[in-house]
Amino acid sequence: MKDNTPIVVASRSFSNNPVLKKELLDLYPNARFNEKGVTYSGAALVSFLQGAVKAITGLEVLDDAVFAALPDLKVISKYGVGLDMIDLKAMERRGVLLGWTGGVNKRSVSELVLSCIIALLHRVPEASADMKTGKWKPLKGLQLTGKTVGIVGCGQVGKDLAVLLGAFGCRVLSHDISSFPDFYAENHITLSSLDDLLKGSDIVTLHLPLNSLTRNIISSEKLELMKHGAYLINAARGGLVDEIKLKDMLKNGRLAGAFLDVFAVEPLVDRELANLPNVLLTPHIGGSTEEAQLAMGRAAIKGLDCAAQVNKLVPDYLSVK
Repeated sequence: MKDNTPIVVASRSFSNNPVLKKELLDLYPNARFNEKGVTYSGAALVSFLQGAVKAITGLEVLDDAVFAALPDLKVISKYGVGLDMIDLKAMERRGVLLGWTGGVNKRSVSELVLSCIIALLHRVPEASADMKTGKWKPLKGLQLTGKTVGIVGCGQVGKDLAVLLGAFGCRVLSHDISSFPDFYAENHITLSSLDDLLKGSDIVTLHLPLNSLTRNIISSEKLELMKHGAYLINAARGGLVDEIKLKDMLKNGRLAGAFLDVFAVEPLVDRELANLPNVLLTPHIGGSTEEAQLAMGRAAIKGLDCAAQVNKLVPDYLSVK
């Protein structure tokens, strides 16, 4: 049955996907899309969302001022899993419901992380750069098999990655504020403090949301705890890592390499970091596979009708001060 509720899609990725557009229009024929392909913010976002009762958003920042200016807005359905761009407490106060499904892009992210870990260990970025300049210089790398991998944040992506690492015979350490004893036992994972994980891991990979508890969790001091010659992976959120200190440790060889898909400032502006030979960078594409985008979009469509109060859907976010 057709629903004439005013729907606005701010997400660029959703709006550019013909399959998702058709599926949404089949349900909501009055849906309006972000045809300009821009990321709206502030007053421009308010203007774009005017008249919407329900909206699908992606990377748009939704703060209290935005909610206050849109009294007709009753539902925000999230394209993607990150919620750090939404003021959830303001959303709760304003009575706006949230459509959100965790883990819909987990395999996309974990595959990217796994592939880039292997690429770093085998020194693929350096070898490829040499080849493009005409150099033939065989480089000696490392195997992933048998390495110790520390997973900071064992949520949906962290768990999925841990299972994949089992095929390589890796020793897996995990640090998380929640406890998953059955999963740890089944997959031979060792629960660890953050400090012990950093000290004992050959590869440290982050899979955390960004909030006041996790911002700069891998600080300058924490980076110093990592093993000499270790690797750092961040395909979660920018702002988790002290990028200045990380750059220094990559430059002086204290760390062997890093893969970053996310950055404190996006797009990335630090060209010195970008040009380091032992760093592998991608432009926030962890969830950018056809399969993940369809899964995220369909979850967002479902969320328009299955939205719930924030405190019932994601209570852990509201408990963070």
